[in-house]
Amino acid sequence: MERKVSRVCLASEPDIIHFLQVAWEKTLGSGFVITLTDGQSAWTGTVCESDISQEADDMAMEKEKYVDELRKALVSGAGPTDTYKFNFSKESHYFSFEKNLKDVSFRLGSFKLEKIASPAEVIRELICHCLDTIAESQAKNEHLQKENERLLRDWNDIQGRFEKCVSAKEAVETDLYKRFILVLNEKKAKIRSLHKLLNEVQELEKNIEHKMETPTCSEMTTDRDAIYDESTDEDSEIPSNPSVLTPATVRRDDSIISSPDIPDIAPSRKRRQRMQKNLGTEPKVASQEQQLQEKEKWKIGPRDIR
Repeated sequence: MERKVSRVCLASEPDIIHFLQVAWEKTLGSGFVITLTDGQSAWTGTVCESDISQEADDMAMEKEKYVDELRKALVSGAGPTDTYKFNFSKESHYFSFEKNLKDVSFRLGSFKLEKIASPAEVIRELICHCLDTIAESQAKNEHLQKENERLLRDWNDIQGRFEKCVSAKEAVETDLYKRFILVLNEKKAKIRSLHKLLNEVQELEKNIEHKMETPTCSEMTTDRDAIYDESTDEDSEIPSNPSVLTPATVRRDDSIISSPDIPDIAPSRKRRQRMQKNLGTEPKVASQEQQLQEKEKWKIGPRDIR
């Protein structure tokens, strides 16, 4: 059986301290035994589950909520001391209690008590219960104090380990940071050297391309000049277009053609042209020698006529 002893002040006798004991088997809602004493006299009463249900119906409250209000008023003593007001009539032996809400108060319950013939026994039980409760509370307090000391030692040990771990972590981070800086500097130096090497290679390629392009252009210019000179010499020596012949040349040709003793050189000229076409791949020196021979023939012809 669970018990709860509390100190209450009655509205009818505010100067006298009374002790209220509430005991129950299973739950407070299944019924309880209430005992009230002022140190000289004692009164007791049993409140059954039906009485609790009847009081809840009279209050128009749910049973669970009403039981909760009983627990706050008689057992736990929750809230300020002036929240609940107790009253006991020694003539009618009715014990009642009310709840104050600002300026309004309403009755929570009223129970009829009976006077105990030998109050000393009840008072002795109350004192023994209070002493047992105090001893139990002291034992719990000692146990909790020992547990608190153990937890404090564990906490100090864990804190020391944690500080060591933090120091080790900071040392590892510092070492890793230093190594990272070294690796980073090496990578930067390597990247700079690669950039420098790349620039040198690119500059070398540009120089090579420039040198290769310059001779090619000069050779092309030389070839073009040579071709132009050769074509100019041939054109000046043997005119290909008869319309551009000078008058002296035309007159000389006419005199040669009109002369009956001079053989016709047209067939030899055609043969020479065909030979020049067939021998187009021969060196230009041979063509120049043939041209000189032809010029000599042209020079010899008129002299023979004269």
